[in-house]
Amino acid sequence: MTGRVLVVDDVKANIRLLEARLAVDYFEVEAATSGEEALALVEEWPCDIVLLDVMMPGLDGFEVCRRLKANRRTAHIPVILITALDRAEDRIEGFRAGADDFLTKPVNDLALIARVKNLVGLKRATDELRMRALTGSQFGGGSGFEEPEQGRKTLLLVDDNPQTREHLLEILRPEFRVEVESSAPQALIRAAEQDFDTLIVDLALGGYDALRLCSQLRALERTRLVPIMLLTGPQDGVRVIRALELGVNDHVARPIEKTEFLLRVRAQVRHKVGNDRLLSDVEETIAMAITDPLTGLCNRRYLQRHLTTQIRQAEEQGEPLALLLLDIDHFKVINDTHGHDVGDVVIREFAHRLRAHTRGLDLACRFGGEEFIILLPETNAENAANAAERLRRVIMDKPFSPGTGEEGIAVTASIGVAEYLGEKDGGDALIRRADQALYAAKRAGRNRIALDEGAADKRIGKEAVVPPLARKTMG
Repeated sequence: MTGRVLVVDDVKANIRLLEARLAVDYFEVEAATSGEEALALVEEWPCDIVLLDVMMPGLDGFEVCRRLKANRRTAHIPVILITALDRAEDRIEGFRAGADDFLTKPVNDLALIARVKNLVGLKRATDELRMRALTGSQFGGGSGFEEPEQGRKTLLLVDDNPQTREHLLEILRPEFRVEVESSAPQALIRAAEQDFDTLIVDLALGGYDALRLCSQLRALERTRLVPIMLLTGPQDGVRVIRALELGVNDHVARPIEKTEFLLRVRAQVRHKVGNDRLLSDVEETIAMAITDPLTGLCNRRYLQRHLTTQIRQAEEQGEPLALLLLDIDHFKVINDTHGHDVGDVVIREFAHRLRAHTRGLDLACRFGGEEFIILLPETNAENAANAAERLRRVIMDKPFSPGTGEEGIAVTASIGVAEYLGEKDGGDALIRRADQALYAAKRAGRNRIALDEGAADKRIGKEAVVPPLARKTMG
């Protein structure tokens, strides 16, 4: 992984050393020799991380860090303070200023590069969410930049040492809800089932490799963005580097200093809450853009993009692709007889049955009005016809409840089936052929399926209209 690094130090020899080391891993480096120069440069040269010396004339590193974190445009950029200062009070001041890490000179090269790569990777994950949220705000979604919600947050502490555990609980419980797990496999299950704001893992877990647990947590979708903090010992340097490569967010060395530990935990919780807000804005925007509000199915806009992707994939992999176009028979009669509210109930129930009886691989969409489309990857015309017949029966066999206490409404559907015919074919043509097949089914009496002529010729002979119950293979 490469990235853009701003090195800030008033000693040019120190800058040259860092530039040389970062160049080995192909980082792009800019340098500043004062705090004022750094603040000006970061506005003009967006960077992925700042390596900041503390003791400089004029603005010292603590003040530069405070100003970077107070500026909305630069607050998300990670800052590592690199200094000869090694007192606990100095580290605490650095974390209070908003630093993401505090490294004491002389700095181990491997540890420094591992931490730089780690923080750049974490920043890019957040940048992707920020970009999507910003785009979404232009479509009426959330802004993605509201202040994180306040409230008592929940941590999971994974530690099988009773003495260490009790000490940490004394520090954390006045401020956080803390759940404790001594078994790594059980911790993985709980993290997968519950929402936690930060996971704190003892690297010295007995009977289980704590790094394996961290790797498993990063692989789970639910915990992919949940911060992980490690509790480490003085001999854990190599394992800490490996942990950073696995995506662990931070590590705290024993003996635990209470104030520094709390500041580090608070920083991770803030990152989690901020990312949750961004993710929520992204999901809200996506839902608004691609979801039909009445049925919860994807809408026509999403279908058009997804169909293009599926056609390209079918071409590249040589796999078949089929499409079903479904229409509720005599839907106007339902509206006229029972009212539009009941018509909406029927539309929703129709969509629910489609969703419940299609594969996870398939895509069900509301195409418009009472028309629906199901896209069937890796499916030829014959198998698509079988699927269409099953859906036709699912719709027909059980009356639809109007939700008003009245008798159930008998509903049927006509279905047109089309198959992608090759590289000269396209999404619009595929839908058009399915539409022609649908009208053939309607002309033949409704409540039946029909194949477009191209698919029928290609797969199952010349018979294009399939009357209900005519084929046992389609039952």
